[in-house]
Formats: sequence, structure tokens, C-alpha cells
Amino acid sequence: MQRTIDIALMRPHSPTQHAMITHPGSVVAFCGRRYGKTDAYVQRLFYHMQQKPGLYWWVGLTWRSASMKRAWREVTDVARSVLLASGLDPDRYINRSAYEVRIPGLGEIWFRTSENPSSLAGEGIRGAVVDEFSLMSETVWTEYLEGTLLDHGGWVAFSGVPKGNNWAANIWRKAGNREGWLQIHATTYDNPFIDRENIDRIRYDSNTSERYFRQEYLAEIIEDAGGVFRGVRDMATATLRDYGGKDNTIVAGLDWALSYDYTVLIVMDAGKREVIHVDRFNGVDYSIQRERIIAACKRFEVIALVAEENAMGKPNNDELRKRGVPVRDFTTTHASKSEIIESLAAAFENRNIRIPNHDELITELQSYEVQRTASGQVTYSAPEGMHDDMVMALALANFAASTGQRRRATAKEY
Repeated sequence: MQRTIDIALMRPHSPTQHAMITHPGSVVAFCGRRYGKTDAYVQRLFYHMQQKPGLYWWVGLTWRSASMKRAWREVTDVARSVLLASGLDPDRYINRSAYEVRIPGLGEIWFRTSENPSSLAGEGIRGAVVDEFSLMSETVWTEYLEGTLLDHGGWVAFSGVPKGNNWAANIWRKAGNREGWLQIHATTYDNPFIDRENIDRIRYDSNTSERYFRQEYLAEIIEDAGGVFRGVRDMATATLRDYGGKDNTIVAGLDWALSYDYTVLIVMDAGKREVIHVDRFNGVDYSIQRERIIAACKRFEVIALVAEENAMGKPNNDELRKRGVPVRDFTTTHASKSEIIESLAAAFENRNIRIPNHDELITELQSYEVQRTASGQVTYSAPEGMHDDMVMALALANFAASTGQRRRATAKEY
């Protein structure tokens, strides 16, 4: 006889949060910080498992993101309570290395990330939560998840804060007029458990800009929301190619990987201010990385490669230089990083750069953030859990293309 398992769910703090949990179809939710969207979607998984047992997914941005870690913790806490109440050993059913949970009689919850889209191919998925979707590439949905959910007519529950007028904003708008879909908008003020005075303090008494507050706490769709690079998609008209130029104007920027990051090489035609080649890889030995970089520099006849020298960059740059690559070392400090990022921002503002329609590059550029510290210092960075390797490589290539940087580097200079 099959065991009957009952899961006690939390009481929603509002009708909107209740709808996020119980709506039978797909949901697209733009909610301000600390509204309770992670709590709601964790509850949604278990609620729907009771309605239709089977396989469910939680898809996050990266394993390092705070939201992903919190969701895994909450799912395993609920699963552990359910398993213990059923007389089952949680350690047998919670696989912490694979990030998978199984509850006999109800089904499974698997955690996956958009960093590895190929892992999103599967069959028989009844539903999937896609958290922080506005920071993901559109292809995560259109080329992988959408088809995966077709077998069982599964639902998708998107969640996040708007990050400009991108594909996520479009799918949110369409949800309002799509049969079986639910469109949700909620601000941080809509969480009754958060004191409005505390929210106002963030808005009026801190260094938070009004633009940033409207996006992150009011969940408003703001054009070029990151405020660093404007008109990114307008400049995504370049065509990648596999050859250099005739006028010795080909330069490149190189950002070396550190631990979980990516090594990124971006090659640019300085005369046209056009990106012509992008290479991005991780989990590859440095010797193999160097060979790929050397081959690209030779093929495109690169006259100057500006490469970050921090940490592992210096010894790798030295090895490239020994092989004849015209390397120009770049030391990343707060001041030097600000200089090249602001120069790149000016290039977009002045429409003096062309980039390819490259999903990862565009996502990194559109989500890149600027913040001001309590001391008034401006800092540039990727959102928590995201990469900025492509932004840095592009900024270095743009720096190489600037006046005075296009001359061929020589051994004497280094």
C-alpha cells in the first residue's frame, strides 16, 4: 500500500503570494527584494508535488548565488521534515552532492543552473522554477527549458527583479495576456512583515540611487537599468569573422580565469571599433589556454594584446610573450578598473563600438552594476553570483583600441 504523505505549507502573507504558490499554470513574477518570492516558490514545488507527483526542477543562476543557496537550504529543510515524519532516513533521499531530493510517493526536486545549459535537457518535467531569470540568457528558456517542459505540459515559474527592458521584461508583459499564465508584480513594500520605515531608510537615507531603488525594491522595468552601459543591444550589430585586417589595426583584450571564472579573449578591429572574435572557456589547463590564445593572435595578426596581470595573469603573460605574442600587461586596481569601464561606457554612449549578438556578452553588459559606498567611492561589478569576465575582456580590448595603445608591442617594452 502506497504511503500517504502530507506536507504542511506556510501561510502566505498575501493573496499575491498565495497565487504564486497555487496557480496551476505558468507564472512570471517581478518582485522587489525581500518580498518573499523564494519562500513562495519553494512552497510551490511541494504544493504541486502533492497535486501531481513527479519530477520538478529549480533552475538558478549559479551555484554561488545567495538565492540558489537559500532555495536549496529551504527545500532540504522541508524535505527533511517530511521524510522524518514519514519514518524515512533523510540521508538516503537527500543527495547533497548532486543537489537532488527524492520523497517516495511524491517525486523529486532537482537543482540545476543556467551556467550549464546542456544539463537542462530532460524529459518528464512537471514544473520548473527559474529564479533570477532576468539575469539569464534568453536561450536558457527558448532552446532548453521550454522544450523540456512539453512532455507533461509542465509549468514554468519565473522569478526575479527586472534588469532593464530585456527578454525577461517581454515575457513578463506577454504573461498578462497569455491563457493559463499569471503575471505578478509586487514591491518590497507589499511584504507586510517588513517595516515601511526600514524600506524608506534605504531609499532616502542611504547612498542608494533612486534608479537602483526603483528597480530592486519597486521591481520597475527601467531602460538600461544597470546604468553602466547604455544601448547595448543597439550596438550588437557586429559580425564575427575568422581573419584579421590589412591595416594592422587588430587588438585584443584578455581576462584570465580565477578558480570558477572564465578566461575570455576578445579581438577587436580598432579601426572600425568592431569586435570580430570572442573566445570563452574554463576548466582548461593554462597551457592549453595559452595555445588557444597564441593561435588566435597569430590568425588575426593581433598587434597589441592587453592582458590582466593580477594573480595568475603575470606568469601566463610572460609565457605568451616568450612565444611572440605582443602582450601589454594591465594591473587591475580600483582606479584602473574604473578608468577602462568608464571608457567602455562612453563608447556605448557615443555609439562608438560594435559587438556581436552574443548572449553571454550582452547579459553581462546589461546586468553590470555601479554602486556608491558609504565613503562616496564608486565601484563597478557584476551582480552577486554572476561573471564579469566578458565585460573586463571587452574593456581591455577597447582600451587597446584607444589612442596610443594600437602600436605594436615589442620585447623591449616589456
